[in-house]
Amino acid sequence: MRITSKGQITIPQQVRRELGLEPGDEVDVVVDGGVARIVPASGPAGRGRRIVEAMLGKGDVELSTDEIMALTRGG
Repeated sequence: MRITSKGQITIPQQVRRELGLEPGDEVDVVVDGGVARIVPASGPAGRGRRIVEAMLGKGDVELSTDEIMALTRGG
């Protein structure tokens, strides 16, 4: 495999088949001891889910959801 100028590689068909990967699936790259492994993303939503989970409980606004919704509606 060759890395493109954008840092992309093509996962060979045999590897995709063995991992059960389909177009649109998300994968993670796990680096351990200088070795990179490509693994199916954990959970159904992969990266998006991890981003949301990392943000949960991080807000510092002391308004209720109803108050925030009222502000977004202009009332």
